[in-house]
Amino acid sequence: MALTVAERELFLAEPHIGSLAVSAEDGRAPLLVPIWYQYEPGGELWVLTGVHSRKARLIAAAGRFSLLAERVLPTVRYVSVEGPVTRTEPGTPEMLREMAGRYIPADRLAAYIAFAEANHGEQLAIHLRPEHWLSADLGSS
Repeated sequence: MALTVAERELFLAEPHIGSLAVSAEDGRAPLLVPIWYQYEPGGELWVLTGVHSRKARLIAAAGRFSLLAERVLPTVRYVSVEGPVTRTEPGTPEMLREMAGRYIPADRLAAYIAFAEANHGEQLAIHLRPEHWLSADLGSS
């Protein structure tokens, strides 16, 4: 059963691991990678990635990407969005803290942030405006 607009937006706002897909070079399948993301209902979705990552280069070339969030319990449910990149901006410590805080327990957050700042290099925030949605809850009646 398809989700309502409110149900799909609230589901996407939950901290699921996303699967990001973007068109790749000629002769290659689309790049598909797990990623943390941030979304608030009615707004834009954004991700953080390395400035020089393959993902960042492919998204810049394509100008758009897709993201799928899913779960299996208590029912199989998914939301997929696709749309244009609206802007990119340098990642900030505040963005890193906001993003990591969605996924990392509070008692481990400071250690993760220290690790990320020391090892991940310069980050880029890429914002997407959801344009096309697919959603379903396969366990609802």
